[in-house]
Amino acid sequence: MDKYKKRFMKWLDRQDGPTEEQTSKKLIQMALESVDIDAPDWTFVAAAELLNSMYREAQANRGYEGIKYGSLYELIHLMSSVQGGQRYPVYKAELLDAYTKEEIDELGSTIDPEKDKLFSYIGLYLLNDRYLARPKNNAVYELPQERFMIIAMEIMRLEPKEYRLQFVKEAYWAMSNLYMTVATPTLSNAGKTHGQLSSCFIDAIEDSIDGIYLSNYDAAKVSKFGGGVGLYVGKIRSLGSDIRGFSGNSSGTTPWIRLFNQTAVSVDQLGQRKGAIAIYLDAWHKDIMSFLDLKTQNGDDRLKAHDIFTGVCIPDLFMEAVENRKEWYLFDPHTVKQTLGFSLEDFYDEKKGEGSFRDHYALAVEAAKNGVLPNYAFEKINAIEIMKSIMISQLEEGVPYMFYRDEVNRKNPNKHKGMIYCSNLCTEIAQNLSPSSITEEYETEDGDVVMIRKSGDFVVCNLSSINLPRAVGAEVLDRLIPIQVRMLDNVIDVNNLPVKQAEISNKRYRAIGLGTFGWHHLLAEKNIYWESDEAVEFADTLYEKIAYLTIKASNELAKEKGSYPYYEGSDWNTGNYFEIRNYQDESWTALKEQVQKHGVRNGYLMAIAPNSSTAKIGNSTDGIDPLYEIEFYEEKKNFKFKVTAPGLTPSTYEYYKKTRFHLSQKESIRHNAARQRHIDQAISFNLYVHNTIKAKDLLDIHMSAWNSGMKSTYYVRSTSSEYDNACESCSS
Repeated sequence: MDKYKKRFMKWLDRQDGPTEEQTSKKLIQMALESVDIDAPDWTFVAAAELLNSMYREAQANRGYEGIKYGSLYELIHLMSSVQGGQRYPVYKAELLDAYTKEEIDELGSTIDPEKDKLFSYIGLYLLNDRYLARPKNNAVYELPQERFMIIAMEIMRLEPKEYRLQFVKEAYWAMSNLYMTVATPTLSNAGKTHGQLSSCFIDAIEDSIDGIYLSNYDAAKVSKFGGGVGLYVGKIRSLGSDIRGFSGNSSGTTPWIRLFNQTAVSVDQLGQRKGAIAIYLDAWHKDIMSFLDLKTQNGDDRLKAHDIFTGVCIPDLFMEAVENRKEWYLFDPHTVKQTLGFSLEDFYDEKKGEGSFRDHYALAVEAAKNGVLPNYAFEKINAIEIMKSIMISQLEEGVPYMFYRDEVNRKNPNKHKGMIYCSNLCTEIAQNLSPSSITEEYETEDGDVVMIRKSGDFVVCNLSSINLPRAVGAEVLDRLIPIQVRMLDNVIDVNNLPVKQAEISNKRYRAIGLGTFGWHHLLAEKNIYWESDEAVEFADTLYEKIAYLTIKASNELAKEKGSYPYYEGSDWNTGNYFEIRNYQDESWTALKEQVQKHGVRNGYLMAIAPNSSTAKIGNSTDGIDPLYEIEFYEEKKNFKFKVTAPGLTPSTYEYYKKTRFHLSQKESIRHNAARQRHIDQAISFNLYVHNTIKAKDLLDIHMSAWNSGMKSTYYVRSTSSEYDNACESCSS
């Protein structure tokens, strides 16, 4: 500290009356330059100075002095009005309509400025730069604790008045202590006049011109309002298929994927970043090889789609064929349906090694061999050749993601209502999906044209995440998870979704995604090595507890507000959810009985998102990933500075020193398989490999992931490449 003061005084002596702003920036710069492994806490010195600067600016803009936080009511009134040079109001009018001045004053008195000291510099910087509500001149008005309070007020706005303030205070407690974070769209948009609160959306595309262009329109609307998009294109006919009976006329999936690629580029997410779209195709689809070439750097650029992200939907039968080096048949879905009367994508293996998909696949193979299917409708290839193309693309571009569709659908609690065809942009969402379609188009008496669409299941994911080292360390999970589940459930009712069928699906299933971040940080705090049986056992025990508390919270909400509309016939209703996960002890048996008696509020409950930005705000490690490096530079387009591992001490260093590219990926898979048992949806799980990895070793990693019962894997990140965070909206 003395060295820091001397450097600052020397700088001050050289200045000719520096302004407060100049002084503050210099203090921050010097503090950040002092951050290293031996002195990680300089980040909090830099954060404290940034806070002081923010307090001063808010005081000047809002007209108060002598205190860190001004009147919450006056802030809401000011930011809800067209005044003070604002062209548009920032906050929605419903806040003042729903809450009285007395109630807002009471909530304002709950705000605790001391909680601002929990932020590291990067966490506070990101919160200030991206998420705090600002008028059009971009000046600081709203402060961090006010953002948390506004989010709590908006999310609890529709709760009964007699309990509402209690719920607002509890939600504020959860956020202000950084025990949890909400998804980035919620963090950014809650209480504001624009934007929606959900992270990612998934659509299945119908095999028709109407279906394709309407899905593109919907994807554009979702992207415009800050959501990431997942698209399933497996129903679209392949290259060379027939159109209206004329064979060879279809140009396949590639032109349509390029259309969505252009939408991703053209329609950015609220002007903050380009749109993010992931497209999934089945491993048996006849266009799979060209699909795997979409993002590679060689070949005809007219057949590329560099700005989308790809995922492959993989049945068990394909992985068996890869493992045994067997041949594999590719099919045109349109001709199979027209000729054989079924769609391969509509089936899955109900048990590993047997089931409905492989039976229908065998029928299609037999039809191909016997000439029932025309030559243009199928192709024979060695399964390992497809897997080689998958791995080449992964080492070059990080994608495709792997989506193990049989395991996903076997564990789907709502299989009575449909199929899960693919995942989202970050591979953690697994919910029923079906295309919307135009059923009628007619002219009214006034000469207007009315189009009627039958709404399919258009998936929405509403996310938030537990900050594991803080919440587990403080032993608050029992208090935290009930308020977190209530917050997520309420997002469904206060949200303003850009696509109508998404709103319909959201209320059919009332799906939420409670997740976690800070796994490596927690292991370090607990003095548990990543590569150990103890880590696997801890993952199993901890996530079982989280699952129990989450299901219990949703069950309690169902007693209060009713079950989701599709509850009857679900695995929750039949008790099968608990049986297939082997939950048999006394507490689980009692909970199963309560769920069967009273239901659950939410058809889907848990999903673990990547959590990059919000993990930094929570001062912890990303998602369930291992640490990148103990010390590294965090760099985005408008900043670059050094950061160290969160909670770094001589004690935790030992458990951090082996980082992501140096840890066994099979050990990471063991962790993830242990937690996946307890997560009803899926997990954003990256694989980290050296660019020199041999093909057989990468294949071995993929086989281990599949054999362990994992539902998906996210990026394959190699040491030779850097990948942008495609799914920042899924950070929660």
